[in-house]
Amino acid sequence: MITYSLVTLTWRLVVAILLGSILGIERTAAGKMAGLRTYALVSLGASLFIVIAEQVSIQYLNLTNFDPLRMAGQIPLGIGFLGAGLVILKESKLTGLTTAAGLWLAAGVGMACGFGLFGLATVAALLSLLVFLLGFIERPFQEHLSNHLTVENDEEKKSL
Repeated sequence: MITYSLVTLTWRLVVAILLGSILGIERTAAGKMAGLRTYALVSLGASLFIVIAEQVSIQYLNLTNFDPLRMAGQIPLGIGFLGAGLVILKESKLTGLTTAAGLWLAAGVGMACGFGLFGLATVAALLSLLVFLLGFIERPFQEHLSNHLTVENDEEKKSL
């Protein structure tokens, strides 16, 4: 039976916080609602759930047929609900999709850390940071595709 020390398990959680924070810093810099702390907590929470599932499966290995992937499979679902709360339709414009997707990905980073897959978690965090930073390529297209017309009545100063 494989057992892990508290130091090893703590390291998994710390790496999840660090990588989630990297993603959150970019979102904070971009002025988004979910930033450093949100991303760090989502990644930490996902990692914690995985560590719990793994440790419980080791503890009860001979007593029952426990599958830690069942718990792992529920994390993206739960984060999906959190992400749905970030998606806002305002003035015919949908916002928050990238932030919601980033939170969902932060959960994946945390899950990878929870299973001790630090290399994979780091690569995923760096790749997603790259995707976040690609927004500068996307913005000119968005500005070109969106046109706004505001008409004001000077007498009443009302916007129509």
